[in-house]
Amino acid sequence: NDGRYVIGGGSIEIDVADELRNYSGQVGGREQLAIQKFADALEAIPKTLAESAGIDAIDTLVQLRSKHKNKDGKIYGVDVYRNSIGDMSKAGVFEPEKMKVQSIYSASEAAEMILRIDDIISSRGRSPGGPGGGMQGGMPPME
Repeated sequence: NDGRYVIGGGSIEIDVADELRNYSGQVGGREQLAIQKFADALEAIPKTLAESAGIDAIDTLVQLRSKHKNKDGKIYGVDVYRNSIGDMSKAGVFEPEKMKVQSIYSASEAAEMILRIDDIISSRGRSPGGPGGGMQGGMPPME
């Protein structure tokens, strides 16, 4: 344990998701879509916190995204005690940095593995000579 902490309440996930969306504009095609979906997935943390607190999840995400556009707003997250968004540093909501980094790293590894499996399955479905030739094999026609 190195003793370093980060703001909790979904604050980090909102920031990382925002950075990923900004980065996705620099790439194209399927990569861009995958990056945007990963950003959406990261926002599941503050969304779930909001839902668990009985707060409207969509409104909460919109408010957090808006707050995080300003440098001073990056400390805002879901305050489950007040059923709103709030300053997580004042609320004392912190998480170990090492744990947060590891969870985001593990999530990205899982996403990468799913994409690789999807590519393998997609490539198996293609035959090198084009589409098949119709009805071969199977049961004989009924008379």
